[in-house]
Amino acid sequence: MDFKTQVTGAAGLAGVAADALLVVVASPALPAALDKPLAAALGAAIDDGDFVFKTGHTLVLRRVAGVKAQRVVFVAAGDGSVKSFRKAVASGVAALKNGGTVHLSVAMVGAADADAAHAEALVLAAAEAVYVYRHTKPSAAAAGKLASVALVCAKPQAAALAAGLKRGDAIAAGVALARECANLPANHCTPSHLAEEAKRLGKDHGLKVEVLDRKDCEKLGMGAFLAVAQGSHEPLKFIVARWTGADKGDAPIVLVGKGVTFDTGGISIKPSGEMDEMKFDMGGAASVLGTLRAVAMLKAKVNVVGIIPATENMPDGKAVKPGDVVTSMSGQTIEILNTDAEGRLILCDALTYAARFKPAVVIDIATLTGACVVALGHHRSGLFSTDETLAADLLAAGDRAMDPAWRLPLDDEYDEGLKSNFADMGNIGSRAGGCITAAMFLKRFTAGQAWAHLDIAGTAWKSGANKGATGRPVGLLTHYVLSHAG
Repeated sequence: MDFKTQVTGAAGLAGVAADALLVVVASPALPAALDKPLAAALGAAIDDGDFVFKTGHTLVLRRVAGVKAQRVVFVAAGDGSVKSFRKAVASGVAALKNGGTVHLSVAMVGAADADAAHAEALVLAAAEAVYVYRHTKPSAAAAGKLASVALVCAKPQAAALAAGLKRGDAIAAGVALARECANLPANHCTPSHLAEEAKRLGKDHGLKVEVLDRKDCEKLGMGAFLAVAQGSHEPLKFIVARWTGADKGDAPIVLVGKGVTFDTGGISIKPSGEMDEMKFDMGGAASVLGTLRAVAMLKAKVNVVGIIPATENMPDGKAVKPGDVVTSMSGQTIEILNTDAEGRLILCDALTYAARFKPAVVIDIATLTGACVVALGHHRSGLFSTDETLAADLLAAGDRAMDPAWRLPLDDEYDEGLKSNFADMGNIGSRAGGCITAAMFLKRFTAGQAWAHLDIAGTAWKSGANKGATGRPVGLLTHYVLSHAG
């Protein structure tokens, strides 16, 4: 889909040429900025009770007298905030996406002028509204004819809005990649598929990609990662993708994504109900690929390394067993008390590997614990960090991206739950504070690094009638990376 700015002419919004004009109304009163034909149509709808000022409420009109666009859609946007604007655009596009609209123009009236953040929100809302998964469902309804969206503005705004549209387009492309990877069934999205996707990304966008196999991981001593993978017939892949947008000597931002392409729980097998959703357990890996795509599209002047340990977790006869002790790449030994706490086992070796890049910061992203879903639900991702500046920057990036996180504690007392009589640590603690003890486990492999952990178990996908990947936290991560670009 093409996104651009559209400068209003002397005829105002009524003279805007488009198949449809989406007017986002951010005022409980009739906005003075509306020209006569549109004001008359909206005023009549308000008087008749057909339009109310509730965010997302939509009214579709055809062939309004005096208006050039064939269709006019009024959508209420509350106070005109970026969040309300995004919701309003999503509602408006949803009302049009299956019709004959090819070229859509969008304008906001009744509030302060739209800025770059509104422009980015427009792209993300439109892209999400028209997304349709079709890879293994060719019978799915087509996404409609919508091909271009223009944000209507005055000439002085055009440059700033164009920058917001460009950023939004890159983030939307990253989100789309993450969603497509995560939505694929596990017999399609294998560790090998993720590796091929990374190579394709490298070829298309100039990233350097290296894929390590089992023998490479054995030489490196990745005993924890290898233990999780040993029950699967699918070969493991350890993927390293590098974007060099700054001087080679600049310390990179390292993103580590959990890539369990299907998680049965292993010998500690999960209940069968909703186990199909464990194809989404590579949401962290998908978000790393999506973020790299966005950063590369924007040619950001920053160095980023993406690391993805990819494997299945299966209950084969060779699978790791509860009580087994393995030696991680760091040399620390781990008693595997629960094979369904596998994400931290593959991440700990990846975190150790990350140190070789002498990173500025390391951020791991993982659908790690059900306990985080219990704590935060499905709106905010869980954030843990040993670095105050990094934590604050990530929270701010999440707010800017409307991809929010919430910080949870890492008090030393929580570490007590990882004690083991047979190894340096166990891989689980008690159920109480489970997302915190999981983060404390990872912390043991980050000595000397500015590190943060994002638990996205509640935000990486949706269940129920709208089941599917969300592409989060590509927005948060991209905004964080861009805030550190030269």
